Amino acid sequence: MSAERPAGDLSGKFDDEDYPAYSMGHAAELLGVRQGFLRSLDAAKLLTPQRSAGGHRRYSRYQLRIAARAHELVAAGTPLEAACRIIILEDQLAEACRINAELQQRDNGPGV
Repeated sequence: MSAERPAGDLSGKFDDEDYPAYSMGHAAELLGVRQGFLRSLDAAKLLTPQRSAGGHRRYSRYQLRIAARAHELVAAGTPLEAACRIIILEDQLAEACRINAELQQRDNGPGV
């Protein structure tokens, strides 16, 4: 049951993990970090926030989770460059596990 939403209705975007709903200031506040930390993640190419019409960085919930993980690693003494690499590898591993599970489900599905 998919009802048409009127123009300007943002209700579907609240559940979208990739919707850039958070300004840099709000993101920094939620994460308990300085805005400079978020800028450093952008400079390191770990996060590429979308930009508002005025050029301001906007972050999604998915990006906030990545930033939180980076902050956790850096706070534990991991250099930023190494933290970025760890997060990229963790993300690749999670994607490989997801694909593997899908393939196993397909191969072990009904009719076997």
